Amino acid sequence: MQNKKIRLAIVGGGFGAGFPWAEHPNCTVAAVTDLYAERRQKLRDAYRCDSVYNSYEDLLSKRNDLDAVAIFSAPPDHAKHVRMAFDHGLHVVSAVPACQTLEEAAELRDLKERTGLKYMMAESSYYYGGCIYARNLYRKGDLGTIFYVEAEYYHDYLEESIGNRKSILYNPDGTPGWRQGLPPMYYPTHVTAFLVGVTGERITKVSCLGWGDVKVMRRLERNPKGTPYSNEVASMQGSRGAMLRCNIFRQIAADGVLARWFGERGTLYMANEGINQDVWHARGGKPEALRLPDYWNTAKVPEKMKHPSGHSGSAVLICAEFINALLEDREPEVNLYEALAMTVPGIVAHNSALKNGEQMTVPAFERSRRTA
Repeated sequence: MQNKKIRLAIVGGGFGAGFPWAEHPNCTVAAVTDLYAERRQKLRDAYRCDSVYNSYEDLLSKRNDLDAVAIFSAPPDHAKHVRMAFDHGLHVVSAVPACQTLEEAAELRDLKERTGLKYMMAESSYYYGGCIYARNLYRKGDLGTIFYVEAEYYHDYLEESIGNRKSILYNPDGTPGWRQGLPPMYYPTHVTAFLVGVTGERITKVSCLGWGDVKVMRRLERNPKGTPYSNEVASMQGSRGAMLRCNIFRQIAADGVLARWFGERGTLYMANEGINQDVWHARGGKPEALRLPDYWNTAKVPEKMKHPSGHSGSAVLICAEFINALLEDREPEVNLYEALAMTVPGIVAHNSALKNGEQMTVPAFERSRRTA
């Protein structure tokens, strides 16, 4: 295993250029692609890879020596691009979310089970220090039964970005990008991971409300779903009874990802990008300010990769976990079933918001009996 090399292709030169894949001693970035020349150059420079292709289709048609694909294309294309990789016999690590419709969720599960290929969702929240700490506390029993979680994802870009062709609302050529009109809850995994990724339970019910500035939403050049909301709040219930309140806001004077876990034995507050401090409060004791470990500095991470990285250190852990899973021939931690458990509740939540908060059942996409 020490000598084996995973030959990886990277699709998408925006977010996709910020991961230390090439630092893993068992990974070679063998090919890169993006539709835009400046992003192709960015990928070439980041990974020192001269095998550059103008499209994903071109890459797949000309390369038969790959082991896996890292998909960092636009979210509406994720399910399609995963399907293309599976059809070529390639393992996949994909940016979030896994899909955009329930039909795509069912298709991904069927493809994964038919091919037996590995899939991992690159969910940063799962590897944030606060979430790792919460997961470890839960597994040791120190939190007891978690009955309530608050999770928030604030990314203010909407109002100030409209009309600015260099903003993240637009593609490099100035055309409207995927963020325009995307329902907030269609990008849910940064918050749902704080329950699913800690206790492993599934979200079974959801009720959601939305808010949006009509004048701002109408100014969007591309709003294909006619989305009326820039901000959505969902109340979700887990399969073991836990309550989860999720905020996803795109028009707000705030920024960051944060969470709080409330258990019968203890409460944990996760810091927001260093603005406040992680706090642990055991029942019967006093609140205790924490200094979390550098989780990237663990035995599971190759020596060369033991350094801070993007998204609060999660990029190193994501890369190490995917490559290690392929080397060890096991399912990654955030495998397809976990990914769908984090993604699908958001799809249902937006439908609930369009129906004035009607409570809806979240369908499950677990491992089918034929593969159990």
